[in-house]
Amino acid sequence: MSRLALRAARWCGAALLVALPALPVTAQLPRGVTAGPWIDLLAGGAAAHWRSYREPTLENGWRYDAATKILRREAGKDIVTTRQFGDFELEVEWKVGPKGNSGIFYRATEATDRIYENAPEMQILDNVGHRDGGSPLTSAGANYALHAPPRDVSKPAGEWNRARIVAIGSHVEHWLNGVKLLEYEQGSPAWTALVAKSKFAQWPPYGLAMRGHIGLQDHGDVVEFKNIRIRELSR
Repeated sequence: MSRLALRAARWCGAALLVALPALPVTAQLPRGVTAGPWIDLLAGGAAAHWRSYREPTLENGWRYDAATKILRREAGKDIVTTRQFGDFELEVEWKVGPKGNSGIFYRATEATDRIYENAPEMQILDNVGHRDGGSPLTSAGANYALHAPPRDVSKPAGEWNRARIVAIGSHVEHWLNGVKLLEYEQGSPAWTALVAKSKFAQWPPYGLAMRGHIGLQDHGDVVEFKNIRIRELSR
């Protein structure tokens, strides 16, 4: 069975059809939004920009190769940026191995024991190899467990994917490989209703912060990141 057929077979039972077209592809920022300079979040090495969640430094389980400029997670905790961001545009390339799972958190606080208890997450996944790929809500590019992409545009395990997250006030967009997969209004009645029906309802701080850290997830798998950059936005 081809990769495309396997995707369709695994998603056919969900309340979302793989045949749905992707949302329009346009990477431009909205009119009236001003962007600051890009910040390379690997310039000078990972430790210059990242630390372990609720820790002062970056532990050794995350390794940065200065030659390839790749950050590789081999062991260790979730990590967060040393800086916090409110309105931003984030771009990052990621790659997982077979059955790999990870995620990109944003507007994360450190008010909870675990980062996923307070911060929204853009899912990173091998959709074919990992069981979470069987549901659009937990597939690559999803706002994990809350908003599903209309179709799978992820690359196979072992290949690089290009992710983009844009957050302007309450408006958030997830992009993957040049396609806008979803958008939502953080804190809106619709968003609040989804959270109330999800596992996140047990953590009152979940998703309330409008400013916080960018985070990369430790999910027990090897995952690689490169070309991580962010710029602050203003209106």
